[in-house]
Amino acid sequence: MASLKDMRVQIASVKATQKITKAMQMVAAAKLKRAQDAAENARPYAKRMAEVIANLARGVSGDAAPKLLAGTGSTQNHLVVVATADRGLAGGFNSSIVRAAREHIRGLIAEGKTVRILTVGRKGLDQLKRQYADQIVGSFELAKTLNLDVAQPIADAIFTAFDNGQADVVTLYYSQFRSVISQVPTPKQLIPAEIEATTEETSGGAVYEYEPSEEEILETLLPRNLTVQILASLLENNAGFYAAQMSAMDNATRNAGEMIKAMNLKYNRKRQAQITTELIEIIAGAEAI
Repeated sequence: MASLKDMRVQIASVKATQKITKAMQMVAAAKLKRAQDAAENARPYAKRMAEVIANLARGVSGDAAPKLLAGTGSTQNHLVVVATADRGLAGGFNSSIVRAAREHIRGLIAEGKTVRILTVGRKGLDQLKRQYADQIVGSFELAKTLNLDVAQPIADAIFTAFDNGQADVVTLYYSQFRSVISQVPTPKQLIPAEIEATTEETSGGAVYEYEPSEEEILETLLPRNLTVQILASLLENNAGFYAAQMSAMDNATRNAGEMIKAMNLKYNRKRQAQITTELIEIIAGAEAI
């Protein structure tokens, strides 16, 4: 059984851990506000670009359609891009993204497809390389500041795989930020580009004539759109990570507080029992004299 000294050391250790988790919770809360603002500010731009591409795509068909829009005509080679965080201590945030991607990869392999994996974030790489080390063709770590300079190398790696015939279909897995308590692992098909259906209301009811042609504009716009979609997904991931970390550290802080209460109660009982035993020994010795 642990001595009183050992129990005091344990209580002090848990208190120190509680201070750390509380500090991490406050830091995550402060960073969450900036990350959430960045993710929400990126949504209108990404959405509007998708609408412009959808409007352009309506006038393009057949062999004239760019490869990024039409695809290669095959679905044999798949590139799965898994975006997680570089750090942990965020509950099941990283694991949920990897789990969704792993299920997709497992299904593709069962269908006889060729699967290659590109990871963004150290945590995704650490988890996937245990099972799919041979399929991982590249990995990226995240910078402190997320911008187009961070997303562009990832987009370039995807372009290279597509141009070399190593990827017919490219799917990105990330976590969509909905609220502080809700981050949803989400797949997004990057190639062939998914075109959302447009209505007269979303397009403003206007009919445009383009110069140069729709095909030429799409050839320029589709690569830029891919980079924008990757950046928007990374920003969503970043906000989701800090939300998950804040919640995880809040739970850890409360659990540490409950543990300290239980350990203090146990310590006081043991100390009282020891004092009572010493008093009994003193009284018994006095009576023996």
